[in-house]
Amino acid sequence: MSSFPHPEPTARLGAAPRQTYPTHPFPYAPRQIPKPAQEEAAPAPAAPKKPGRDRYLDLLRSIALVRVVAYHLFGWAWLSVLFPSMGVMFALAGSLMARSLGRPALGVIRGRIRRLLPPLWAFSALALSLLYIGGWNPGKDPDSGGLWGWLGIVDYVVPISAPAFPFEMANPPGFLESTWAEQGIGPLWYLRAYLWFVIASPLLLWAFRKVPWATLLAPLALTAVVGTGLVTIPGRTGETVTDFAVYGSCWVLGFAHHEGVLAKVPRYLAVSGATLVMAFGLWWASGHLTDEGWDLNEIPLAQATWSFGFVVILLQYSPSWQQLPGRLARWDRPITLANNRAVTIYLWHNLLIMATFPLIDLLYSLPFMNDRLSSALDTTYMFWSFVLVWPLIALAIVSMGWIEDLAAKRPPRLWPDGGRKNRKKKQKRH
Repeated sequence: MSSFPHPEPTARLGAAPRQTYPTHPFPYAPRQIPKPAQEEAAPAPAAPKKPGRDRYLDLLRSIALVRVVAYHLFGWAWLSVLFPSMGVMFALAGSLMARSLGRPALGVIRGRIRRLLPPLWAFSALALSLLYIGGWNPGKDPDSGGLWGWLGIVDYVVPISAPAFPFEMANPPGFLESTWAEQGIGPLWYLRAYLWFVIASPLLLWAFRKVPWATLLAPLALTAVVGTGLVTIPGRTGETVTDFAVYGSCWVLGFAHHEGVLAKVPRYLAVSGATLVMAFGLWWASGHLTDEGWDLNEIPLAQATWSFGFVVILLQYSPSWQQLPGRLARWDRPITLANNRAVTIYLWHNLLIMATFPLIDLLYSLPFMNDRLSSALDTTYMFWSFVLVWPLIALAIVSMGWIEDLAAKRPPRLWPDGGRKNRKKKQKRH
């Protein structure tokens, strides 16, 4: 047991001549006895350290991004059951939003929107150019033509709603397929949902602090109304409301995690309750399968309940790592990079997946390719696309990722994987 040094004792009573003090000008005023020198020199208590990033949450976000890329490439329905990425990402964003709302709400909302829009504008500039080259005229769009078609362009600037695009193009530019817009632009619904959650967060957090359980469960109840066909809201407004309802409880779970409410629930009770909710989600999905099978993205109530229970378990076991432990530490730099460039990865990954196809097709024209090698390439085609998309994502990070830094008012960085920061820490230690 370590012992703390004590100050040297002062002279014993009676060992030194009695100290005299000059007569005070005011006889009834309290006499000011000087403090010992050691007491005056005592240092002020150190300020508490500001908590850093939660590396457990960063790990979850990285896994969610990899799963999103895999799902959009392979289209495996079971991935939506294995790891509901969207629910996890909304929960993590909700937790960070609750942490930020310790500051004035208007400034927090403005900052979040500022970080979101410039990366979107860069993507929209390319997407609209490709749509124009392909001959798309929003004013003559069969789904939303006229004035509403042109107003849909606004969503490429501020994602209030899902942006308009043609389902199929007769003259797709370059290597793109006729349905490239649905695959490349369709995932922007996530930015629309994120924007509305950010705007609603001050009110949601206030409601959560007043009536936590009602606020937490209300989105699930809303999903049971608008996500099952009981009440139908047409058009893109209906899509916006449905997405807000499906992932609203996950966003509020982020509040519960940050506020410590979830940690107060006994683990056995939280896990058993979450398991029952997830079981209900699978039961509901089994009776409402679509052409996509067990793809929960196509079954709103199943997606909402499964994601809710899944996130409860992940956050209930949250270890709040300041550093990645054990073997996970070797993944520290990729995880840091993915979190610093999450918007860039999400925006560009689908177009980059499509860019892998013509590159792989070049292999068929190599002189040594025979029938056996061509057949092997056919069998492993999607695997090689998954391998190739990551170097392309790396190129997107280098070429477009710095926009995220400018949007956050940080110096632009080409490859923010934390490597330089870690080297500086090691140099200080030595």
